[in-house]
Amino acid sequence: MTKKLFFDTDCLSSFLWVNQEELLLRLYPGRIVVPNEVAGELSNPSMHHIKRKLSHLFFLGQLEKKQLITGTEESGLFIKMVINPAKNVIPIGKGEAAALALAKVYDGIIASNNIKDIQYYVEQWGLEYIAMAEILVDAKKMGLIDEYDGNKIWEDMLAKKRSLPADTFSEYVRNSEKNRNI
Repeated sequence: MTKKLFFDTDCLSSFLWVNQEELLLRLYPGRIVVPNEVAGELSNPSMHHIKRKLSHLFFLGQLEKKQLITGTEESGLFIKMVINPAKNVIPIGKGEAAALALAKVYDGIIASNNIKDIQYYVEQWGLEYIAMAEILVDAKKMGLIDEYDGNKIWEDMLAKKRSLPADTFSEYVRNSEKNRNI
């Protein structure tokens, strides 16, 4: 069975901001889950165009919305991460916590750009994760984009103040390949 991807706000919005949601849909058809907390964060009135896109994708059934139900394992995990984390662990945001809790309970993959924030839980629970940069690499491997397209998307994301691990997509790909060969 192919695992579902549970997106946090930053990772999903990276694609929505630059009109690249179609790339996600083509890479992960029927596998994208958006926690209610993430949908709520992306429904900020100052970002009405993002809210409209998200609502349309839900309406078309291209994204699955998942709610944390009180009294369930995932809601308990959510509360621990947001309100009552382990000693010396900083509370994390609601979108990240919801995506992590759902990924753990439903054996999914966490899609997050905030690796530093989620690393404790990823390691503790043995979760798979993917970030925006790796998603673009996957799109290139699948032939959905070429390096030129990747650099353009990367540039657009930088213009929208997204934090990226390299100055260009090409640089990121080179560094990734170099690290793989070590």
